[in-house]
Amino acid sequence: MRRILVTGASGQVGGAVALARPDVVALGREALDFDRPSTIAAALEAHAPGVVINAAAYTAVDRAEGDAAAAMRANRDGPAELARCCAERDIALIHVSTDYVFDGNKGAPYVETDLPAPTGVYGASKRAGEEAVLATGAKAVIVRTAWVFSATGRNFVRTLLAAATRNPTLRVVADQHGCPTAAPDLAQVLLGIADRLEGGWRDGYRGIVHAAGGGASTWHELAVALFEERAKRGEARPVIEPIPTAAWPTPVRRPPDSRLDQALLLARFGLAMPPWRDGLARVVEQL
Repeated sequence: MRRILVTGASGQVGGAVALARPDVVALGREALDFDRPSTIAAALEAHAPGVVINAAAYTAVDRAEGDAAAAMRANRDGPAELARCCAERDIALIHVSTDYVFDGNKGAPYVETDLPAPTGVYGASKRAGEEAVLATGAKAVIVRTAWVFSATGRNFVRTLLAAATRNPTLRVVADQHGCPTAAPDLAQVLLGIADRLEGGWRDGYRGIVHAAGGGASTWHELAVALFEERAKRGEARPVIEPIPTAAWPTPVRRPPDSRLDQALLLARFGLAMPPWRDGLARVVEQL
């Protein structure tokens, strides 16, 4: 079996994939940098993977508004060149995308065929990346995920824990709905898809699937669950005050309801994400 190569090794998802299995080659920007397109083909030639998992991305949602060119290079142009290079070498590609391709106004979980309508540069750049990857004709699977957290990196869970060391009361948005996703759980699903692609490509694999933590939550519910888990381990529990989105303005409008339907993941690949609360408990244990 040929090895699996993952990009974005320093990120939450790429790092989790790298830690999950010994047959994974994990590359950071020093080895594969979308701002240096020549490194893409060089990396594929050097490692000759059977499957590539692209977890490299520009993920600073608010900063992207003033840095659109960089977001497009990282989220559209780089993935497109990676897909083109994979297609030339008959390498299957799994490209990680986001719930932010949707505006959150549907009022029900999004399925893969729902029309994207991103509300900011970040979401628009990720949607452009999806389209660019598929346009190359590569053997590509787009995996949309959401609300990723882990024991490392910059994420909601770690930000909240840091805030709790300074404040006994935390104000957390309670009217945005989504699917919290533990990076190690997502890594297992990405590797499960990779194994199926290694077992033989089928045209039915190509396209978009959703993979995020099972169930749904608000940011406030996630915060409460986080400190409940911490309390089981003897840690103090702050007051978690629910607030509306309007009380916590940001440069980019977040989708009010970006829940992802994941039935297709099971139907197409025989895989399912575990409940987000289970993933949270495992991450808290790591912390």
